[in-house]
Amino acid sequence: MTEVEADGEVGRGIVDGGRYLVLATADADGRPWSTPVYFAHEGYREFFWVSSPEATHSRNIAVRPEVGIVVFDSSAAIGTGQGVYLSAVAGVVAEGDAAPGLDVFSRRSVRHGGRVWTVEDVRGDSGMRLYRAVADAHWMLAKDGRPDHRVPVRLA
Repeated sequence: MTEVEADGEVGRGIVDGGRYLVLATADADGRPWSTPVYFAHEGYREFFWVSSPEATHSRNIAVRPEVGIVVFDSSAAIGTGQGVYLSAVAGVVAEGDAAPGLDVFSRRSVRHGGRVWTVEDVRGDSGMRLYRAVADAHWMLAKDGRPDHRVPVRLA
């Protein structure tokens, strides 16, 4: 770890250990909204979740795909927490392209006691869709005593 980059191993541990990410979106007028979503990732760059297209965050993504994401351990003692922050572009995954992302999502879901998701679960009138965010940058807070001092972290 250098002064200009955070420890990638720590960052990977945070992402791998988290079950939920906090997804920050904004509507067409810039009104912010954030929500936790269960997620899976591929290579620390692609993040997948299943949501209703009618959910506020999904409607926001439809008009403004730029999102912020944070993954952190909410049970960490005060003053000891650490998180991974990401900027990304998100969108619904087209039905014809959903199988690989659903495979990633399902593997993690099953490991956590969930179920396997299929294309049938996220198409037509199912009420759910697969979403993907592709991160373009990752940061962590530098533990140097300065408030909100974010430094880049390389996860992949």
